[in-house]
Amino acid sequence: MAAPILAYEDLGVNQGHGWLFRHLDIHIDARDRLALIGRNGAGKTTLLKLIAGTIDSDEGRRVIVPGTRVVLLEQEPSLAGCATLADYVLGGADAPERHEADAIADQLGIDLSRDAGSASGGERRRAAIVRALAQDPDVLLLDEPTNHLDIAAIDWLEDWLGRFRGAFVVISHDRTFLTRLTKQTLWMDRGSIRRAEIGFGGFEAWTEQVYAEEERNAQRLDAKLKIEEHWLQRGVTGRRRRNQGRLAKLKDMRAERAAMMGPQGAANLATASDDSKTKVVIDVRHATKGFGERTIIRDLNLRVTRGDRIGIVGRNGAGKTTLLRLLTGELAPDEGDVKLARTLDGIVIDQQRSLMAPTKTVREVLADGGDWIDVLGVRKHIHGYLKEFLFDPALAEAKVGTLSGGERSRLLLAREFARESNLLVLDEPTNDLDLETLDLLQEVIADYGGTVLIVSHDRDFLDRTVTVTLGLDGSGTVDVVAGGFKDWERQRRPRVEARKPAAARAAPPAPPAARTKLSYKDQRDYDQLPARIEAIDAGIARDEALLADPALYTRDPARFAALTRAIDAARADKDAAEMRWLDLAEQVEGLG
Repeated sequence: MAAPILAYEDLGVNQGHGWLFRHLDIHIDARDRLALIGRNGAGKTTLLKLIAGTIDSDEGRRVIVPGTRVVLLEQEPSLAGCATLADYVLGGADAPERHEADAIADQLGIDLSRDAGSASGGERRRAAIVRALAQDPDVLLLDEPTNHLDIAAIDWLEDWLGRFRGAFVVISHDRTFLTRLTKQTLWMDRGSIRRAEIGFGGFEAWTEQVYAEEERNAQRLDAKLKIEEHWLQRGVTGRRRRNQGRLAKLKDMRAERAAMMGPQGAANLATASDDSKTKVVIDVRHATKGFGERTIIRDLNLRVTRGDRIGIVGRNGAGKTTLLRLLTGELAPDEGDVKLARTLDGIVIDQQRSLMAPTKTVREVLADGGDWIDVLGVRKHIHGYLKEFLFDPALAEAKVGTLSGGERSRLLLAREFARESNLLVLDEPTNDLDLETLDLLQEVIADYGGTVLIVSHDRDFLDRTVTVTLGLDGSGTVDVVAGGFKDWERQRRPRVEARKPAAARAAPPAPPAARTKLSYKDQRDYDQLPARIEAIDAGIARDEALLADPALYTRDPARFAALTRAIDAARADKDAAEMRWLDLAEQVEGLG
């Protein structure tokens, strides 16, 4: 097989108070689709910056094939000194060509003339994506690319990456995104890194095997300390198994909720008296809300019952925040009526995590400086409660400002879930969280006794969590669907297709703009692919010669299987390389 185009050998990073990680070996092949997985604070973002070459390691050697273009999409790109988003996209020595940036910006729906200082998080994220993709990378490094993106933009990015001919490494909390796109996994765990030639879809099964084997080894060695180190892993493993039972319960709840809904999606329930046994906690009747000439919500009928978990989805600007503010009583409707139960007592966890003070310690945030915290009326020691939220108890004295973004989000969840309430409002709760914390959040929401309102673009999280989905398409209509994101998407797709004019449904795609020459990457592929195809052929011939040994299967069945897999993979690579070269040859002929 071909040599990696980028590698790090014996990589180590020291943060001053100790090694973040050490003795890591990493390689990236030309067509890798790598998911980079690890807990918050494990060093994932640092590793991406090291691979990109934007920071230096304390140990190790970076090796890269000359001419390889590596591009990093940062989680929080700096727009300092940029008057407009175009200044950011087209600035610097590595700036992309203007026509490439404009083409991608048009597809993503971002106006690059927008003032950079007042741009929203979604607009800044889109601008960063435009800059990264338009640079025509060979290796693309993506740090939480779906943060602040709506469903339509995530779908577009998935499609682009699916057609991308280079390699990419992605950090993401979005399970659906990772499952659809990745084919290999890098797992950062307790200062080491493991690689598996499986996409994220097989990640959880793989980690279960790793943890089970480690625990068996620890028990065989009778190492009590070693076993104690696995409390978190055992907790995570057990949590995932419990979540399977919760998912089954969620399906039953969705079926029950569907039976309560009328033809237009409104619950057919009589409103109970407003006391501690109130069944309907939010009653919306013929509510309409607009701003200026635009109607955001039109004639909405909805009854939210105690224990409902409501997901709110839609593209940016469709009215999700307006709907959320209507349901919580923060906004009054222009027409119709919204009634809230008098006993409703809510807590709000917002996108900005504005409740966290960086100078406070974890102990001060959770327990006002003490050792004990009241959690829903039950008194718990702060160290035990920190463990429940996947923290090392030693972090009790750490300043909030020293925590990673994901750890701060997790701490906020720990604090707010300790309060007694019957309404929980979560605005993009999955941003900055690692996958294990998402499992924990799913569990906590499932066990929450009150009503939950969730605004999120995380499709998998909604499918695992909510009983009812409210979908907005920007026209003022709110779809009320029993189930999660997939249920809403399934119901919505035929209706959207039916609304399209027949000519639009049958119209062919617009022809691409005329070109006078190949792009830099296409020209390089056209020049280098013949030699690569020859090298692949030579490798196949070499492996087939080894496989021709009649005694190999009996003597070394594992080697026989490995050679067979290698030959199959090489043939697939050869087919792809030949198709790519033929496609480029046709383009060359067309260009004259």
